[in-house]
Amino acid sequence: MGMRALLTAALLCVAPLAAQGLPLDRMAPGDRAQVEDILARANFDFSSRTEPKRVHPATMEKLFDHPRMSVAMWRQCQFVPAFFATEVASGEWKLVDPTGLRADLRLVYAKPGWRVYLVDGTADKGRLGTPFSVTARMVASYRYWEDAKGFQSEIRTWTALDSSLLGFFARPFHGYIKTRQDKFIAYINGNIAAFGETAELAPGDFLERLEQEGDAPSLREFKALFGSRR
Repeated sequence: MGMRALLTAALLCVAPLAAQGLPLDRMAPGDRAQVEDILARANFDFSSRTEPKRVHPATMEKLFDHPRMSVAMWRQCQFVPAFFATEVASGEWKLVDPTGLRADLRLVYAKPGWRVYLVDGTADKGRLGTPFSVTARMVASYRYWEDAKGFQSEIRTWTALDSSLLGFFARPFHGYIKTRQDKFIAYINGNIAAFGETAELAPGDFLERLEQEGDAPSLREFKALFGSRR
């Protein structure tokens, strides 16, 4: 049996275990099929939990439901990369980073405290330190709650690299790509909770920055959700 066949067989054995943590039976059939396909082909998975923050889940829900506004707030915090978000349809968004990262996100399951997304991502040649572009499909499970310590969240992802990356020359880069992705997801997860805390405790800090940038739809959403007082 060849190396690729062995890898595929191993992943098929692991996938059913991974799927136990996802609400597959509550997804639309087409979405479930895509999630199961990614789990079956996943090259790696990852999980990260945030430190407790002083923000309520209701505030975080506002951020999750308004991605253009949230991504504008992300930019005002000067986190990197400087994403821009466009809503394609209800529950579907495009994220673009001018330095060479792009992602299409689709919400396939949602209830208070839990959201699951399908993500199609592309990193241009050199963006991840590789001599080729990287394309992948991802399932992202994001759970969040509040307890005596404060708001906490946990994200788990399963990533299936484009099949062309399973070739001989790309295989040595898999570990490097995984490490870069894991650090990036942990960074994003922590920062989302951090600026959610600021949005709740000091919303006026964001208002002036959003006014300076001039993204009218984001500013309008922010004022409707958090008020216009500085």
